[in-house]
Amino acid sequence: MSDPTLKSLFRDRFGSAPDVPSEMAEASVLKRIAARGSCRWFDGKVPTQDVLETLCAAALCAPSKSDLQQRDLLIVSDQTMMTELKTLLKAQEWIADAPAMVVFLANNRRQRQIQTWHDQPFPNDHLDAFFNASLDAGIALAFFMAAAENAGLGCCPISTIRNHLPEVKDLLQLPNHVFPVAGLAVGYPRYEPRVSARLPLEATVHHNSFADTSKEQVLAYDARRLAGSEGPGWSDAKARMYAEPQRQDFAAFMRKIGFNLD
Repeated sequence: MSDPTLKSLFRDRFGSAPDVPSEMAEASVLKRIAARGSCRWFDGKVPTQDVLETLCAAALCAPSKSDLQQRDLLIVSDQTMMTELKTLLKAQEWIADAPAMVVFLANNRRQRQIQTWHDQPFPNDHLDAFFNASLDAGIALAFFMAAAENAGLGCCPISTIRNHLPEVKDLLQLPNHVFPVAGLAVGYPRYEPRVSARLPLEATVHHNSFADTSKEQVLAYDARRLAGSEGPGWSDAKARMYAEPQRQDFAAFMRKIGFNLD
């Protein structure tokens, strides 16, 4: 089978593709990114600590807001702790077979400590402090996944860790101003991960000014994603999901661990 082109991989994902410049067309990293999928089925081989620490180092090469570096990574290697964490996340059954777990933490505590060590005030105790630390952790998560998948591993982020913030705080001994943005299951794929179709580029890439996604674009995407199979379309499923209350105690927990969200 011939090697798929980057443009064809993008077309499979989005239904259309940009005109890929010739100097980018054969970039293997771009092809792997275009063909990536979340991995929820692992072959059982456990990544070594050297592998995980190398991927953490790659993740922490990511940019951070004003070089504040408000993100930490926590490798869960203790088996008792791993079992407890997986028990908390048991609503997603596939997590039970995840060979390794890394938790991506937003860490606004360190900067507050630095202010104290240098006898400086902390006048930025407002929503931006929470946002900056969260974003730093999210960027590190993306870098970790890109590094892992390019090294032959598979990953899947776990946002449901935020459904259990008090329990995770206790389990991982997290101090105030430190919280999990996401967990990440890491291992070697049992199968080739499935590629999920995405909303069309025309609906999500903007030039010079923002334009709303049209209903017609979403319905066309629903049809492309279903591709003749039965079941609710993407927009119907997501509308139903978000019709149910989720994490209504999130802000209260953030305030409890010291964040001022004003």
